[in-house]
Amino acid sequence: MKKIAIVQSNYIPWKGYFDLIAAVDEFVLYDDMQYTRRDWRNRNQIKTPQGVQWLTVPVVVKGKYTQKIKDTEIDGTDWATLHWKAFEQNYRRAAHFEEIARWLAPYYLSTPFPVHLSALNRGLIEAVCAYLGITTRITSSSDYVLSEGKTERLADICVQAGADEYFSGPAAKDYMDESVFTKRGVGLHWFDYSSYHEYPQLWGEFTHGVTVLDLLFNCGREAPGFMRYVGK
Repeated sequence: MKKIAIVQSNYIPWKGYFDLIAAVDEFVLYDDMQYTRRDWRNRNQIKTPQGVQWLTVPVVVKGKYTQKIKDTEIDGTDWATLHWKAFEQNYRRAAHFEEIARWLAPYYLSTPFPVHLSALNRGLIEAVCAYLGITTRITSSSDYVLSEGKTERLADICVQAGADEYFSGPAAKDYMDESVFTKRGVGLHWFDYSSYHEYPQLWGEFTHGVTVLDLLFNCGREAPGFMRYVGK
């Protein structure tokens, strides 16, 4: 039985994103979707002494209101140094900062940088997967023939990939037509993001929804113990 998930790429996603990757056999980055502003595609959150802070990768959007995620270009390079300084300032006291910094820093301090947001996101996602020992195959929606219809397109990717089971985040319940998957012989499963345990985290009240880097800086190789599928 082959399990698959199809999700838009995010910038340094939270731990639940990586749990979903670990739970399936193939993870498709769905970057043929339209880029949406003020979303997780190009930003995420970290913990600071002043509370949660957004880190945003600037992208070129003027006159490109219907562009796809895969076509969205990063605007400049100054953001990279600023993001790394934010990591240093807020996580240098974390138990595993130096260990994570050894492989993470080059993504922010070395040039040339990726031109497109999708390439940046994928590179960071794959780097985190490598650290966590996640061996799931990662592909792109552009590797497949894309049909019309929101649910139909997802179900057809499953068929082309030879998948028997499709795992989706619970937010899709509002628009997903399960019968489309049933007709194609694909089982639809709703991924559960609940019941995460708290881990040693800097700066006040515990927050689950921040970037996975918060977990890695604080817990290092012990991070899978605070996830549900990684290493299981």
